[in-house]
Amino acid sequence: MSGPVGIFDSGIGGLSVAREIRQLLPAEHLLYVADSAFVPYGDRTVDEVRARTLAAGRWLQAQGARILVVACNTASGAALELLRERLSIPVVGLEPAVKPAVAASRNGRVGVMATVGTLRSERYARLVANYANGSQVISQPCPGLADLIEDGHLDDEVLHARMAEYAAPLKEAGVDTVVLGCTHYPFVREQIAAALGPDVRIVESGPAIARQTERVLREAGELEPGGAGSLRILTTGDPAEVGAVAARIWGEPLPVQHLDLVHEPAISEVR
Repeated sequence: MSGPVGIFDSGIGGLSVAREIRQLLPAEHLLYVADSAFVPYGDRTVDEVRARTLAAGRWLQAQGARILVVACNTASGAALELLRERLSIPVVGLEPAVKPAVAASRNGRVGVMATVGTLRSERYARLVANYANGSQVISQPCPGLADLIEDGHLDDEVLHARMAEYAAPLKEAGVDTVVLGCTHYPFVREQIAAALGPDVRIVESGPAIARQTERVLREAGELEPGGAGSLRILTTGDPAEVGAVAARIWGEPLPVQHLDLVHEPAISEVR
């Protein structure tokens, strides 16, 4: 067996990306790290997100990962260039699917639901500047939504109330297409769709990230030739709590192990 595909997220949201990779590349062995002790990254400083992301990337590389998939918009926005500079393996990052959403929009009004951290990042600002193409892009911060999903609020009154709150400005703006700019959000896609209304198209990044992962591995000649793949999950949080929610969103029990992930707090390390 060759080294695994390393996948990293602040929590379990990146399992939406892992699911797409598993579907496209069923022979690959996926090694997933959830930094649940520090979730959500949207509330963290940029320096802290960079430090945590770099620590996870280095750990996964040390485990023999052939590629690192940063399945977190906030971490990608803060640390993608740093990871590519410091690691020796290819790094695939995530960004809100603004370009395909603009192309899909019929009325030129596109909403982006994401964490505060993603929406304040320079990468997001560049994304909108490069791909808005004359369309109006309405950014809708969703503080606390990733937390609710992380805690297992997948289809209850608490979640529905928060959905209504975040959907209201987008409905008022008349958007016809909405980007899910956080990997947690696809797990409540139906609830988001219900809050936005039947005429709003929803776009997410997971399938494109899976295709990019396949492309990078294929071009490097490092695709697994066949056989049954696997998924191994480690968390910096409580394995029992993470495992219970992960099993609900994955649809089958997933064993979860604890990982002590220590980052170097020095600012110089993450500049």
